[in-house]
Amino acid sequence: MNLLLQNARIASESSPGLLSADVLIIDGIIKKVAPGISAPADTKVIDCQNQILLPAFFDAHVHFREPGQEQKENIATGSEAAINGGITGVVMMPNTSPAIDSGASVTSVLASAAKNSRIPIYTSGCVSKGREGKELAGIDGMRAAGVLMLTDDGDTTINSSLLYRAMQYASEFDMFFASHCEVPELAGPRALNDGPTAYKLGIHGSPACAEEIIIDRDIRLAHTTGAHIHIQHVSSKMGMETIRWWKSRGDVKVTAEVSPHHLLFTDEHIGDFDTHYKMNPPLRTKADNEGLLEGLLDGTFDFIATDHAPHTPFEKSQDFVSAPNGITGLDTAVVSLYHHFIKEGKFGWDTLVKKYSAEPRRLMSLDVPTITEGQPANLTLFNTEATSTFTKDFMKSKAQNTPFLDKTLSGRIDLVVLGDEILLER
Repeated sequence: MNLLLQNARIASESSPGLLSADVLIIDGIIKKVAPGISAPADTKVIDCQNQILLPAFFDAHVHFREPGQEQKENIATGSEAAINGGITGVVMMPNTSPAIDSGASVTSVLASAAKNSRIPIYTSGCVSKGREGKELAGIDGMRAAGVLMLTDDGDTTINSSLLYRAMQYASEFDMFFASHCEVPELAGPRALNDGPTAYKLGIHGSPACAEEIIIDRDIRLAHTTGAHIHIQHVSSKMGMETIRWWKSRGDVKVTAEVSPHHLLFTDEHIGDFDTHYKMNPPLRTKADNEGLLEGLLDGTFDFIATDHAPHTPFEKSQDFVSAPNGITGLDTAVVSLYHHFIKEGKFGWDTLVKKYSAEPRRLMSLDVPTITEGQPANLTLFNTEATSTFTKDFMKSKAQNTPFLDKTLSGRIDLVVLGDEILLER
């Protein structure tokens, strides 16, 4: 397929400015980037006037529920939700049923991905067998099958001794560890932040220190063992400041992510027990939102990840404490970040490209796409003049447990190209 994108404004991680140019793609390779390109024969031409052309995005923290909970999501539907959101690669978490904790389970899930997904799919593997925290998972077999990230992510925190031993062992193979951080006995029912909203609703809250204690613990373990630790979905300002302090020392390899929902929402959005705002770690305060944004902009957070966590309508319609934690994010992330941050001048397109395209791929030791001559086409076209209404029909995830359900936001993903294939065109 030959494709000419005319009159585009091209974003990159290296500059806050936008380059005005045409982009010619031949057989999946960007052949020319310049103004006024003439279309060769048999070339599809798309006018990108007033639209932003970006390297396609990458999400390093998603739950596709396969195997075992395909009624919530599967690789096919999850990957289509990613494409719908301008995303051309993801890393799945291993808290499936059964858990992804061996070379055989990794091989099986990646075979399903190769068959059922139009984008590259990667998976993490468990630290402990069955995520039970009792013995190490089959780390060697998972490494041989292509796993880099080890995590027991989910509503669980691995014990210090086992994680310490895992770090000593797996770090020699250039694997790294991703931590869901909480002290279970402090976190309580994990329903919402400990504060005025919890008091008003009559629900035992989860204090931020339940998360912050384990952030510090796991970085200390990595410091001692020489491991690379990645802190997942940080929700509090003090958690961010703890990571910032450790990074400032320069003697530990620590990376961290922040999720769109923790930048955007607070516990006050829960209102009258709205389970669309129930997640773990929970939404916290406006001061935490501001601190997390500060950490994103100053480099404390290496990238953005959605923690895409689909559930069935029945599950989310339970009472607030009983309903499962999590919201979807792949369909909505880029548009919501544009609507609330880029459009409002709080950060630029370069920040979005760096934090949601380039850096998560670097974490996974993958090539970083750029819109430059000679590079494979891996790009997304964003329409700033259009809007997106996140109806059930518009979204491609099997689940719709999102605060954005039926809401209209500024901006729309209009085109996704990967190699010589147009994955999405509106």
